[in-house]
Amino acid sequence: MEQTNSPALPGHIRSFVKRGGRLTAAQARALAELWPRYGVEFTPGALDFDALFGRRAPRVVEIGFGNGEALVELAASHPEQDFLGIEVHPPGVGHCLLAIAARDLTNVRLSRHDAIEVLQGQIPESTLDEVLLYFPDPWPKKRHHKRRIVRPEFITLVATRLRCAGVLRLATDWAPYAEAMTEVLERCDVLENVADSNRYVERPASRPLTRFERRGQRLGHEVFDLAYRRR
Repeated sequence: MEQTNSPALPGHIRSFVKRGGRLTAAQARALAELWPRYGVEFTPGALDFDALFGRRAPRVVEIGFGNGEALVELAASHPEQDFLGIEVHPPGVGHCLLAIAARDLTNVRLSRHDAIEVLQGQIPESTLDEVLLYFPDPWPKKRHHKRRIVRPEFITLVATRLRCAGVLRLATDWAPYAEAMTEVLERCDVLENVADSNRYVERPASRPLTRFERRGQRLGHEVFDLAYRRR
């Protein structure tokens, strides 16, 4: 499997492999017609969130939103918040654009670029109220662990983008990855575990139950939720 280094962080190996995927006609049309309205192109330089959304509101970034199912539900349920979703795979972006337009949401924008480069190059420090990372690829084979997105340098970067008391929320249905995530997060001095007596938290009511998670439940997969607050 090809390893592609990114200039965003020293020695960074991308946590994803770009797949062509099959675009439906509707998804292709959405990318052509709806992207100018809801898309945010990657250009080095800080985003002006107030200008982007036309207001000042709590800001949430979801990394790797898949087909956007959770992102759209969150945005519809929390119109008082503004959401930036990041996803590199075109079919998922197209699907999400269609859902945003169908519900006429004004508090969602999308990026289709490497999340680490977006965080480092476009998100100013201390601006985010929440960062969401739900069900990232666990890269279960040991030789691929270096591709996991939850690594010390990534967590440090995310922490700098959170406001004081901002929260990083994660979820996985792969127990070894949950343990590895916790080990990395516990070593970050500026983040504290929100859980009182357990390393994991209950699934937050705000996190929509997606088709992916429902399928995992049918297969008997346990889901682990983590939440860490910026000190």
